[in-house]
Amino acid sequence: MTSPPTPPKPTQPNLEVPPDLGIVYANLARISHSPADIVLDFAHLLPGEQRASVGARIVMSPLSAKLLYRALGENLTRYEAAFGQINLPGNATLADRLFGPFQHPEPPKSE
Repeated sequence: MTSPPTPPKPTQPNLEVPPDLGIVYANLARISHSPADIVLDFAHLLPGEQRASVGARIVMSPLSAKLLYRALGENLTRYEAAFGQINLPGNATLADRLFGPFQHPEPPKSE
């Protein structure tokens, strides 16, 4: 008796990055959605500023967004395995830390 044929493994697409593609650094993301789309706006907010310009907008289907969510989680797990745990701020919510008003760090206490 022969075993059933093994289905072929899916191949990864060959991504071509244009040489003139700009890089966008983002420390702020706004996520919104409609019934058909998930919209991710990425921006860079400078300390002390109240306005940030969106540098990139990505529009995805909910299915693609869910797959991105899974892939990002898997990659963060691998990153932490290689480089150590990423610690989130504890005193405030992450949103408060990222989007709240800028606060200068307290100077060291002299003894």
